[in-house]
Amino acid sequence: MSDTRPPGDPGAQRRAPAVLVVDDEADLRELLGLTLVRLGLDVDAAESLTRARELLAARRYALCLTDMRLPDGIGLDLVREVAQGRHGEAFPIAVITAYGSAENAVAALKAGAFDYLAKPVDVEQLRLLVRSALAGNVAPPEAAQAPVAERFATRLLGNAPSMVQLRAMIERLARSMAPVAVYGESGSGKELVARAIHDSSARRAQSFVAVNCGAIPENLMEAEFFGYRKGAFTGADRDHDGFFQAASGGTLFLDEVAELPLAMQVKLLRAIQERRVRKVGATAEEPVDVRILSATHQDLARRVAEGRFRQDLYYRLNVIELRAPSLRERSEDVPLLAEAILKRLAERNRTAPAHLSAPALEALRQYPFPGNVRELENILERAVALAADGELQPDDLMLPAAEPAATPVHAPEIEAADAAADEAVPVAAEPARGFQVVDGVPTDLQAYVDALERDAIRAALEKTRFNRTAAAQLLGLTFRQLRYRMQRLGVK
Repeated sequence: MSDTRPPGDPGAQRRAPAVLVVDDEADLRELLGLTLVRLGLDVDAAESLTRARELLAARRYALCLTDMRLPDGIGLDLVREVAQGRHGEAFPIAVITAYGSAENAVAALKAGAFDYLAKPVDVEQLRLLVRSALAGNVAPPEAAQAPVAERFATRLLGNAPSMVQLRAMIERLARSMAPVAVYGESGSGKELVARAIHDSSARRAQSFVAVNCGAIPENLMEAEFFGYRKGAFTGADRDHDGFFQAASGGTLFLDEVAELPLAMQVKLLRAIQERRVRKVGATAEEPVDVRILSATHQDLARRVAEGRFRQDLYYRLNVIELRAPSLRERSEDVPLLAEAILKRLAERNRTAPAHLSAPALEALRQYPFPGNVRELENILERAVALAADGELQPDDLMLPAAEPAATPVHAPEIEAADAAADEAVPVAAEPARGFQVVDGVPTDLQAYVDALERDAIRAALEKTRFNRTAAAQLLGLTFRQLRYRMQRLGVK
């Protein structure tokens, strides 16, 4: 390790990747330097912002670790300079923050930091961070070097300005470990966005684990997320890894994160902050190396204000926001998407691709698509199955009649509608299957609630001509949540 080598020294021509450590504490510089040298890296150290800038001007580094507080400035300034390429081509820079300084960590990630470490520095966490950062400097496989438009051609398809901008943002975000929150309406492709971030990152060779937070029973959440030890509870006949262990080295995608109960939010926050998890029934924690991506169609900020989502977890997940545009906002992409979907259906069915007649294509252009791309896929799949020949006509599409209700339904409007519906339902409603109402009170509350939910789902399906994607949107549910409820309640 060296912190005195002058600029221009021939020793700057190194074979091992070079790392710059910036910290005013000599003991910490030495600890970090020794750890990095043992990983086979060449290390320079600087005790101030001024010295760091001198070294950055003279040498090319694969990684920089900087403290947030320095004698002559703050590490955040260095983060911005490196992220903006003011010291040559941008490269990963991570910050070292005081224990519990969540605000500093979030600020650094927003400024462009690759990742962060908390003091006292955990050596194992340091090793994981370095491996992740340096993996991003390795030349990616040939497929990953293709232009972004080509790499996402089968998924994030579209030439609308919003899609071009989205793909460009994905390329930028793939180079860091910063948590990304993907927002968008149901069916707009939030999971595809998350997968694209993973596939463009240095973690592409590792697992991408997608979790629907709204589909896991609350009493099983801790075991599913963190795993469990044999004998931890009845039925635990073997050790079992959770989602965090399954995503080790890769990406954990939390879909419908707004559905997490408050008790689980606390445990998830700790796992994200400490980067350690404890299996149910275990006595010790184990380190985990995962990047967290999340998605929801709800207004998380509003849920925080209402006390239904923890503010500290919100800031941890919402470091960078990314919005998946609705299909309504990019109607010019409908022909391109339809063609790709019809081609995929033909390959799956081993038939010649169907094509849209001019009137059918115009009908799709005019349709508002409350269920977005997922609804377009459902419409075309149904049309191909029912069409008399390979040319799809407007009648084959069976599009619901355009109504004001088909405009996007946002979470606040859904919740307000739910509240109004609750007030409108009399306690002594018409008796439903499996219970009686005695003196205005149902004898079986669960059966009563199930009956109301069943009737609501049937009404939504009838209103949308049995289009489940559109029905889910009307009910304020995701497609998966509606499908689960239909199965549980026996709605055909």
